[in-house]
Amino acid sequence: MKGGFSAPGDYIYFKSQVPLHKIPIGTKQWRYYDFGPKVVPPLICLPGTAGTADVYYKQIMSLSMKGYRVISVDIPRVWNNQEWVQAFEKFLDVIDVHHIHLYGTSLGGFLALLFAQHRPRRVKSLVLSNAFLDTKYFSAAMPWAPVVRWTPSFLLKRYVLTGIPNGPHEPFIADSVDFVVAQVENLSREDLASRLTLTSDAASVGPLLISNTLITIMDTNDKCAIPRELKDEVSERFPEARRALIKNGGDFPFLSRPDEVNLHLNLHLRRVGVEAREDLVPGVPKPGGSGGGDSGGGGGSKDEREEEEEEGSRGDGPSDNLALPLSNNSGDPDTTEVVGGTTVSGGGSLAVLLLEEYMKELMVGFLVIYYYYRLPFHLLTLYMSHKDYYKIRLLV
Repeated sequence: MKGGFSAPGDYIYFKSQVPLHKIPIGTKQWRYYDFGPKVVPPLICLPGTAGTADVYYKQIMSLSMKGYRVISVDIPRVWNNQEWVQAFEKFLDVIDVHHIHLYGTSLGGFLALLFAQHRPRRVKSLVLSNAFLDTKYFSAAMPWAPVVRWTPSFLLKRYVLTGIPNGPHEPFIADSVDFVVAQVENLSREDLASRLTLTSDAASVGPLLISNTLITIMDTNDKCAIPRELKDEVSERFPEARRALIKNGGDFPFLSRPDEVNLHLNLHLRRVGVEAREDLVPGVPKPGGSGGGDSGGGGGSKDEREEEEEEGSRGDGPSDNLALPLSNNSGDPDTTEVVGGTTVSGGGSLAVLLLEEYMKELMVGFLVIYYYYRLPFHLLTLYMSHKDYYKIRLLV
């Protein structure tokens, strides 16, 4: 599986635009992505046993373009659930984040619930996908849990992967499974042992102080590794939570059904009062800007337009930056800046320049597609990753 997997085109694009952060905190190594306007309370994504921070790349791409901040993390190497709560709190302190919204899938959903229980003042809302409330089911299914720390890597990977239901899968689900399997291959023996220990460590979620109305339960309705009865327990515990049922998406709907998942995440964030800052996303038109006048003449006085054009000719006018939507505006020295932006100056036609920029990106995409020999899938994913951006820009 590892040798035959080709990374999707939109994932290659994501990796070229969004920096991966690695920081040690105490004895724990944290690996995470942090993208979007820093002034927005973040949505923090927690993966399941087989996932890494990379599995949420489609959510980072989509939501950051809308003006949300998304942080996707690897579960660090912790060996019990209390240690997880303490380690995650230290991580939030180090990155200077105090109030968060959590999106957890499978094991990540369980860990999100535990953190919300023990640190209720920090968690403002929850999105749970294929989550569970206690570990009794998994502990019973893994009687060799006491020796998991000394189990060889290949046996741990086999155990994790056999938990994913076998096919035949629909193509979009099969692609999501292939992607996650490739991520599992990159996990160390200690990381896998830690995560399996968390699923078998005796723990359960107690009462939460957070209101049920601030919880969204987003489950898939087809076969997945989490039994239906465990997902039903979560729904029964939070009867007033908003339900978002995905008809079929398997274990990894964030990869197999990204449009539906992103829509539900967007609706959840709006519902709980998170204000997106689309005005801080590079390349997105600002309200009341030079392109918003009713007369179609550019808006503002003649002196103001001349001043903006003068700034644009110097290369420091923010309204002239046609960067791709994945560029980061955080200003951090360790973040990756935009590649491929252009500057509009003088009396050039904006629509023509946008079309030229689009063609450049399209040619790069064709080269990536040709190189990876998966034309239909990559052409679609490349188009989907850019279409909203150019649709917005061509309306200017």
